[in-house]
This record gives sequence, structure tokens and C-alpha cells, in this order.
Amino acid sequence: MNITDALRPVFRNREKEIALYKDREEAIQKKVLASLLSAAKNTEIGTKYKFNEITADYKEFASRVPVIDYEGVKPYVERMLKGEQNLIWPSKIKWFAKSSGTTNDKSKYIPVSDEARKECHYKGGRDCVALYLGMNPKSNFFSGKGLILGGSHSISQLEGHYHCGDLSAVLIQNIPTLVNMIRIPSKEIALMSEWESKLEMICRTSINENVTNLSGVPSWFLVLIKQILQKTGKQYLNEVWPNLEVFFHGGISFEPYRQQYRELIVSPKMHYVETYNASEGFFAVQNDLDDRAMLLLIDLGIFFEFIPIDEADGDNPTVLPYWEVEKGKTYALVITTNSGLWRYKIGDTVKVSSVNPLKITIAGRIKHFINAFGEELMVDNAEKGIAKACRETGAEVTNYSAAPVFMSGKERGRHQWLIEFGKMPDSIDNFADKLDAALQSLNSDYEAKRYKGIALDRPEVIAARKGVFEEWLRRKGKLGGQHKIPRLSNSREYIEEMLKINNE
Repeated sequence: MNITDALRPVFRNREKEIALYKDREEAIQKKVLASLLSAAKNTEIGTKYKFNEITADYKEFASRVPVIDYEGVKPYVERMLKGEQNLIWPSKIKWFAKSSGTTNDKSKYIPVSDEARKECHYKGGRDCVALYLGMNPKSNFFSGKGLILGGSHSISQLEGHYHCGDLSAVLIQNIPTLVNMIRIPSKEIALMSEWESKLEMICRTSINENVTNLSGVPSWFLVLIKQILQKTGKQYLNEVWPNLEVFFHGGISFEPYRQQYRELIVSPKMHYVETYNASEGFFAVQNDLDDRAMLLLIDLGIFFEFIPIDEADGDNPTVLPYWEVEKGKTYALVITTNSGLWRYKIGDTVKVSSVNPLKITIAGRIKHFINAFGEELMVDNAEKGIAKACRETGAEVTNYSAAPVFMSGKERGRHQWLIEFGKMPDSIDNFADKLDAALQSLNSDYEAKRYKGIALDRPEVIAARKGVFEEWLRRKGKLGGQHKIPRLSNSREYIEEMLKINNE
């Protein structure tokens, strides 16, 4: 018996617990809410909204506690960074996940309590392994090590008592000893702040390891993989790590990168599992290798609510609990967590692919779309459209961003796409046509606006020179494993900066 088979019973118990979601979802979520309210009843926010009177009454909770975004939690964070505690959560919060997002340059500091780290983030990672082992009975997952590609952290200068960094770095810094024994790179390398030096060190120290699993953001991992192949002279990654079998990916859509991974890892035993792990919590993981939707993890200390997408920016939106959402609908995600985020609108939109149990796909960011002409183009449309255009033209896309070009004089409006190709299409014009056709097939609003070009002209595709997007991130101080390119924007702020770099 190999070590993976020996450990299966430990994870099988968790599989059985997750299987109970199907029949007990409402009860599980109400129990989570009751636990959160009880824990925080004597905090400042708990006293303000009288948590001790709410218990597990969802309607009472929803009527008393307002939905907020980061601006709503920011005053509490600022006070915590000055040394105050017991404001939004009872235990002392010493760690903050630093997230600039992709909507502005200002950093957000998301509190990460010990409870959230241990009971949500680490257990979410455990659930990834448990569900994967259930999906792959032939797995030899524990025969080697996992390579985690994350960010860095630094000690806060505010009073010197608090630490902050990318979520992945916060988790690696505090990772349990046993888990640390089965992962690479070393903590010292993993937490290096200079990104390019870190990649070089990871390459140098990991090549001769027995790596069975990868975890990270697809775009940045692709950079590492190509560097490893260049250094080893190998054509395929499975020649370097013959026992590699799974990539747990998240942060951005995998669709534009899926074909590139298939070409770089040709092993028939290779699998890809999508995860939804944000600074605010571990939310979901794919639990069926043939279904890319992710199962919402409802017993990790997070209470979930949903706002219909057309009300996401409204002043008094409809807010639905987990058990009232509908299949096929898109919602803005609202969370209450064991780090003290109360009815916090995270900024992501999700599409419900099934209920009982609830499974979702990430549709995009609330503010990341193009709706300059009533087309309501979401990131999910863009990712699928690019993937289809790549298949039909033989192209490979490394990075991209798009924004509207507004109507001027006699010129009609259009979408402008700046795309860095890993492999150029047969023709840029043909790629633009294929992308246009794919978007029309995916989005009826876009199709209507494109009808005879009356409201919206054919998209313009500009081929970016190599490294433009990395350079843009570098100038923003965001170069590294967890930072993302803004895919779609309703303004031209980002794309103008990128075009300027592209033209230098």
C-alpha cells in the first residue's frame, strides 16, 4: 500500500461530511450564522447591532446589519492597525491580507483571524485534497511534494505589531509543520519579495524534487513552467516531474490558458482542479473533473448571501440567503466571516450552475465589465470568447485587457483589445472576427448591439509586444503571484497606460 492509499481514510471522512450538504444545506448555513453571531456578540459591532438578540434568525440579521463594501469595513481596519481590538471579531487579529484588487491603486487590508486561517483557509486546502482523492482513485498525491507559487509579506510599519502580505504568503508564514514538510519551495524562498529572483530560486531548487501537485495562479505558473523548461532543456513539464498529476488553480479564469497547459504537460494522468480562495476566505472548489463548476463550501465559518446582478450597485438591493438562489442566475457575492466581515460585498459575481448542493462559476468582478453601449459584456464571456477564438485560429493568449472606444464624430463605438499572444494567430483580423462571433454567440446583448454594426462596430485587436502587461504591473508595484491584469474595464484608464508602454 502506498502512502496515498494509507491516508485516504482520513480524507474520506471529510468527503462524507461534504456529501451532507445536499440534504442539510440550510441547517448548516444557519448553524454557521448562529456561531458567528454568538462569537462576536460582545464586540463593538456585536453590541451595536445587538447580536445577542438575533441568534440564528436570518431575517432579523438581514434587517439589522447593512450590506457594506471595503469602505464600510475600512474604519475598523484603520483602528485595528492602531492597536484596537474586539471591534469586529473577538480574538486578536495580527495578520492582514494586503489586496490592491484591480479597481484602484490603493491597498486594502483584509483582516485574517486565527479562526479564519485555521478553520477556513487551511481546511479549504484540506477539502481540495479530500475531493480530489475522491475524484481520482488512482492518485499517488502524497508520493511527492506540492509546489505552491504565492506572494510575499512584510511587517507593517504601523506600530510594528501587525503583519501583512498576499494571502498566500500569510498562509505560508503560518503553515502547520506537517504540511510544510510536503511542500516546496522553502519558506525563505516562498516569501521573497523580489519576484524575478524568487522565480529563479524556485526553478533552481525544485527541478530535482519529486513534484506531484501544483497550486497557484495560471498566468504566473505559466511563466515559471516555461522558465523551468528553458533551464532543463526539456520540452514537457512531465519530463521534469514524471509524477505530476494535478494543478489546483485559481485567481483568474483558466480557459485562456488551458490549451497551453495541455501542450506543456502531455501526461494522460494530469488533472486540473479550480479553486475559489480569496483574501476574505476559502469559498469553493471543483468536485467533479468533468464539471468545471465549483462546490460552495458552506461549513468553513462563512455565511453566504447573494444579490441579483442587476441590483448589485443599487442602494437597496434584494439580498438572498444561500437556500433561496436560483439555478442559472448571476449574483454578486456577499459574505459574513470568522474574521469579522459582516455582510461584506466582496466584489465578485458568480453564476449558479446547480442548487442542492450549490455549485458556482465565477462570472467576474462587479466593476469589471464593459457596458458602454448596453452590451453588458462580462469577464466570463470574454474568457470563453478568447478560448474559442484561440481554438479556431491556432493562437495562444498570454494576457489581455479590453476597454471601449467611444463614439466620435462619424465613427461608431467599438471594443479595443490589447492581447499578448504566446502564439500568434494565422491573422489578427481573423482572430478579431472569430472573437466577435464567439462573443455574439455567448451574449445576446452584445449580439444585439453588433447587429449590422448599428450601435457597435467590429472589435479592434492590437497585438501587444512581449512583457507589456508584466511591465504595467511592475510600474504599479504589483508584479507577483497574486496580482491580476484588469481584463475588462468600462473606462480607458488602464488600457491607455498599457498602450503607452506598448508603444515605447
